[in-house]
Amino acid sequence: MILSIETATDVCSVALHNEGQLLASFALHLPQAHGKHLASLIDKLKQELSLDLRQLSAIAVSKGPGSYTGLRIGVATAKGLCYALQKPLIAVNTLEAMAYSARQYNLIQDAWICPMIDARRMEVYCMLIDHRGKVQSPTEAKIIDKDSFSELLSERYVIFCGNGMPKCRSLLEKRERALFMDHVVPHAEAVGALAWQRFQEGAFEDVAYFEPFYLKDFIAGKPKSKINPQ
Repeated sequence: MILSIETATDVCSVALHNEGQLLASFALHLPQAHGKHLASLIDKLKQELSLDLRQLSAIAVSKGPGSYTGLRIGVATAKGLCYALQKPLIAVNTLEAMAYSARQYNLIQDAWICPMIDARRMEVYCMLIDHRGKVQSPTEAKIIDKDSFSELLSERYVIFCGNGMPKCRSLLEKRERALFMDHVVPHAEAVGALAWQRFQEGAFEDVAYFEPFYLKDFIAGKPKSKINPQ
């Protein structure tokens, strides 16, 4: 059994799989809910299934890219469980998990998937995955303009999804082969499905040294003063 954790965006979710089969999952779609609610979601999962965490074979976590704070909370929780339970850690790329979710729908044959996570202004974190689930273009931070994906869209259909997709839609929707899928969000259910594949391959992380895949350095904003200057 694998416990999976997803905290890369506003969605905070957990799931439990047994040999790749989903047993249960819980999710909250609340901004900045991870620190307050992640532990309670795991407890809810335990109670729902009368689960003893010592029964787990591994802990899986969405490694990013995504929210700096969200990723930190998810990875810290996963590593803490691994240390306490002496279980291996599995990391899954957040965008790959999103593409896995999109592929569960009836898609146009041979269409590629471009999951997008919102970054700053017209920038997104994205990757390209083919209809078989193979990565064709690795994760990158990309500024979207009217010429983005021009060559690819001249050759094949591409399905854009994720919370970064809406702000790019107006620039890309006039392309005949550009398709848009709503409601695809990072979720622990997809993380767990991919984690089972990695578990079978023995693709485990070094718990002591593993860090989230931030992709870009964190830039802290200057806090606003609550005291009016005299």
